[in-house]
Amino acid sequence: MTTDTPARLLQLLSLLQTPREWPGGELADRLGVSRRTVRRDIDRLRELGYPVQATMGSDGGYRLVAGKAMPPLVLDDEEAVAIAVGLRAGAGHALEGVDEASVRALAKLEQVLPARLRHRVSTLQAATTPLTSGDGASIAPETLTVMASTVAGQERLRFAYRAKDGTESRRLTEPYRLVSTGRRWYLVAYDLDRQDWRTFRVDRVRDPFATGARFAPRELPTGSAAEYLRRSIHGRADARTYEYDVTFEAPAELVAARLPSWLGTPTPDHAHDGDQNGSGNSNSETREGGCRLRGSTSDPVEWVAVRLAMLGYEFSVREPRELIDCARELGGRLERAAATKGGSGGEGDRSRG
Repeated sequence: MTTDTPARLLQLLSLLQTPREWPGGELADRLGVSRRTVRRDIDRLRELGYPVQATMGSDGGYRLVAGKAMPPLVLDDEEAVAIAVGLRAGAGHALEGVDEASVRALAKLEQVLPARLRHRVSTLQAATTPLTSGDGASIAPETLTVMASTVAGQERLRFAYRAKDGTESRRLTEPYRLVSTGRRWYLVAYDLDRQDWRTFRVDRVRDPFATGARFAPRELPTGSAAEYLRRSIHGRADARTYEYDVTFEAPAELVAARLPSWLGTPTPDHAHDGDQNGSGNSNSETREGGCRLRGSTSDPVEWVAVRLAMLGYEFSVREPRELIDCARELGGRLERAAATKGGSGGEGDRSRG
């Protein structure tokens, strides 16, 4: 039971900011107080300017709705618009640091934004094209906010889903968590039709719909959504995890600034223990200003090779052999492309004034 009134009001406000209707009895149980106390606390929030809407019925219900003005939060109109636009841009590309907590924040913020501010957010986002470092597919922020709302409100979610082979299906799920890998968003959920846990790539989801039906959360086998996703990805029949070892002729801080976090963190490379890429050359000299990247992934070697080449720094692949061969083949293909007729520039660089 929360006896401190300010703390209880903050807890009540946090519950109401989830986009759903809360029966008075359920709020009383969550807060450990009587329904009468809940009604008094709702009146206090209204006095503070929070637009809490009540519905009639045997149990009654409460919902935080958009008012004529922003509730007296720390944010003013300009700050609210700026934050909403930033969260939308980041959430749509699964950028590092914009995880499920940020998507929940976006869902709460857009729930209480007045219509005039929601229109400004949509207009500004439609008129701009963000240059992001995300490698995954773009996702409509509305898709993420609907999913985040159903996770927070323990509400069943229905959506259309396209599998890897292009098969279309309709899914009815009990959503558990949204997980960002830095490249993609995934939904970990219990699939009611298949009676088992599943992971869904959010960029393959269409028309997510909150059904309004509540559910009691099930216990996830691994206890952690991130761990369940990791096992799900690595446990695929077509997935093979391999370790890579790459050296760069550039300082670690410069490489790290361009390197996606899912590939790891480069470290200064002060010395080599010998050439391990199969060339037979031994090199034990100190490398000044170079760095080394080691890690493991189940991504295709073709994708890793391309991503390393896109960094713009000279690099050498020490292992595995598959990545070495792929980098060699990619280099040859690009060299042949540059040697084709008309590859000398033609009409010149049209991007220059």
